[in-house]
Amino acid sequence: MLSDDTIAALATPPGRGALALIRLSGPRAWAIAESVLTPWPLTPRRATLVTVRDPETTEVLDRPIATLYEAPHSFTGEQAVEITTHGGAIVPAAVLAALVSAGARPALPGEFTRRAVLNGKLDLAQAEAIGDLVDARSPSAQRAALSQLDGGLSRRVAALRTALLDSEALIAYDIDFPEEDDGPIPRERVAKSAATAAASLAQLLSTAPIGELVRDGALVVIAGPPNAGKSSLFNALLGRARALVTDVPGTTRDAIEALVEPTGAAFPLRLVDTAGLRETADTVERLGIEVSERYLRDAHAVLACGETAPALAEAIARVHALTPAPVVPVRTKADLHSANGATGIAASAETGQGLREVLDAVYTVIGAAPSEADTPIVTRARHRASLTAAAAELRQFQDTWAAGAVPAVIAAVHLRSAVHALEEIIGAVDTEDILDRLFAEFCVGK
Repeated sequence: MLSDDTIAALATPPGRGALALIRLSGPRAWAIAESVLTPWPLTPRRATLVTVRDPETTEVLDRPIATLYEAPHSFTGEQAVEITTHGGAIVPAAVLAALVSAGARPALPGEFTRRAVLNGKLDLAQAEAIGDLVDARSPSAQRAALSQLDGGLSRRVAALRTALLDSEALIAYDIDFPEEDDGPIPRERVAKSAATAAASLAQLLSTAPIGELVRDGALVVIAGPPNAGKSSLFNALLGRARALVTDVPGTTRDAIEALVEPTGAAFPLRLVDTAGLRETADTVERLGIEVSERYLRDAHAVLACGETAPALAEAIARVHALTPAPVVPVRTKADLHSANGATGIAASAETGQGLREVLDAVYTVIGAAPSEADTPIVTRARHRASLTAAAAELRQFQDTWAAGAVPAVIAAVHLRSAVHALEEIIGAVDTEDILDRLFAEFCVGK
């Protein structure tokens, strides 16, 4: 990968559609565009109707809209051109082929965003937020990604880094200028500075559990005996028919998963409709039950379903034997059966009774409280690992400093290591393989 190449890629999904966007970026972007676009020159940042011609045959390929961007005032920080062509399979491919024929190189996955990082337009955390925004499957994931793209996490990490550097500076001052008029720095001042940084670091790390749920969703398994109304409840919670619903026991032979996020929820739920739990000699049904048991072992919460009090009690007992996850008892088909003192939430897929109560109970038993409004959410394992490493180094420093068993210059090594761990989050990296791994999963053209 050469950063001085000019790269081009289709930035929209291939296939039938009204429009397609092709991006061109690099030191020769304008020169390459000039060889295939007329009229020329174009006014930067002004969308202009142009004609695209094959640079070799001069054949007209399309009449798209082109926009030029001057360096460094572009997404990548380089000369850039965006060409909005007509959609479909042929036109965008032909225009992209013309740009490559004129001297551009097909871009690799994530190469545009990578160049934005290398040119200082984004830090590493913001670049990851772009990937998260593209991959977002729920409103909460979208909100978290936008907050990170806006620099929320980067600013908090930078503030933590500054706090650690302040503690390190106090030690350095005492070491380098021990005889200044101010006298030696009190050890309590250094300890207080480190404790403040540790508290802020712990607060940010505490958002990791909710961040994991925001990113992946909480796994909520609907379980119970056959014909207990599990699939009907699944469909009703989704608001559409995803699972086959019949009166024949054992209809659901495999797990069906779907994402749902109620209005105002802190994170989405991955609802899973599973095969009925019962003893069976049917080989196919047994395989479906084994899939159900695997989902139950990994669940964040379980909706145990039963039509009657005895059936519900049996379902709860079976579920408790298979998972440590909290269980929400749901008495299904409440429109057909009277309560008769039965426990559990009375719910009806037919009338909608109890559906909101079921979802509220799930969020209650999972118990992941949303973070404070001004606290960014840690959603990536890489960020969590770096923050955990920084916290461990800071604890080592605090313990060493409190004991006073080693010279200050040696204790400060832990502060320096904590600073390095934080710098990895926002992009103070010196190895190419970190960038390679980061952008490997990005879309081409992004």
